[in-house]
Amino acid sequence: MSNKKERILVVDDEKIVRESLFHWFEEEGYYVDTAEDAEIALRKFDKGKYDLLLVDMKMPGMSGLELLTKIKEIDKDTIVILITAFASVPSAIKALKDGAYDYVTKPVDPDELEHLVKKALEQKFLRVENEQLKGNLEEIIKPDNLIGESPQMKKIYELINTVAATDTTVMLRGESGTGKELVAKAIHINSKRKYFPIIPVNCGALAESILESELFGHEKGAFTGAQFRRKGKFEMADGGTIFLDEIGSITPKMQVELLRVIESKQFSRVGGNEIIRSDFRVIIATNEPLEDLVKQGKFREDLYYRLNVFTIIIPPMRERTGDIPVLAFYFLNKFATAMNKQIKGISEEAMDFLCKYDWPGNVRELENAIERAVVVGKGDQILVDDLPFHVSSSQSANADGDKSMSAMEKKHILRVLNENNWNISKSAVELEIDRVTLYNKISKYGLRNPYK
Repeated sequence: MSNKKERILVVDDEKIVRESLFHWFEEEGYYVDTAEDAEIALRKFDKGKYDLLLVDMKMPGMSGLELLTKIKEIDKDTIVILITAFASVPSAIKALKDGAYDYVTKPVDPDELEHLVKKALEQKFLRVENEQLKGNLEEIIKPDNLIGESPQMKKIYELINTVAATDTTVMLRGESGTGKELVAKAIHINSKRKYFPIIPVNCGALAESILESELFGHEKGAFTGAQFRRKGKFEMADGGTIFLDEIGSITPKMQVELLRVIESKQFSRVGGNEIIRSDFRVIIATNEPLEDLVKQGKFREDLYYRLNVFTIIIPPMRERTGDIPVLAFYFLNKFATAMNKQIKGISEEAMDFLCKYDWPGNVRELENAIERAVVVGKGDQILVDDLPFHVSSSQSANADGDKSMSAMEKKHILRVLNENNWNISKSAVELEIDRVTLYNKISKYGLRNPYK
């Protein structure tokens, strides 16, 4: 702490006290001002102008205690130390109760007072510094990749900020690759549960029997191969958050189990009778319209309403193209640093292509594209030819003259599927999208498997 930045106002009707305190603290490196009564002090006082006031308790007109009250109304963080010739227990108690930092008695011991002032200002400095650090932390608590300054992303940041402080169930909606898990992490790490884990579960990747064991755990011997007792994800999420991705894919039986555990916060492990209680928050994600599944009888209406409390819709990349350059440079810096490559920029032509491309795999696909470009890039910037889908997309589009993004995408997907004999998993890996997105694209473009 630098004392030269600290400003002190001495308020005392005795000239000799004012002058002696003025010279003492000025020599110590403080900025010092004086006032001979409370009215003058109030006229001089502005919020933030002085860090500390030394105030005589008994003055003609307005007393030191009255001035203390008025100063605290203007700026509650200003430190006030009262000086009194006649210290009494009641007046001292009232002074401290009204917000005084401390009081000293006349004749004032300069060393004692200087020590008190230094201690008070250090405490104030630490408090302000802690508040600033806390504010800075709150500003930067975003997971990697959750970046963007588009109006859509700013709205998402606002919604995260709104819901994070509560324990409300959150439904995240958006296409695959848009960053739903990143938004879930942002909600968690900005909540009061941030010191406990966030436990992700991909419901679409697991069969019913495995998912049940995964969520609730199992006892030893509950089924063949269950050699040990195992905690489930709900038990592991105690105190924290459970993030259930691809919630629309779970079976009717699991929907009943899920509704029960969300409502009661208790469950039993598979093969066990012990009731386990867990305090968790639920965040779910879906890339398909649950309303349609409810209408089709594939998703329980009561569970849908239990989950659909607070919804955040995450836009696809094609609806926030303004964020593409920001994300592209973020990923470029990330991968160039990790691979120790001297690629510093992206050519104008390559950036133009990135901004015009449809991004069916969204942010995840953009990240994979930049990573691949950094791997194959030879110069100091990414070129169009370094991008994984450029050549094949252009050739496909030129085949019949249709150069629209959707036509390019359709033909590129069909070519990859045919090359892999319509092996969905292998094609999804090559296309750098997940299997659910690939199935959606096959349906969207009406593609037919010639091997069936």
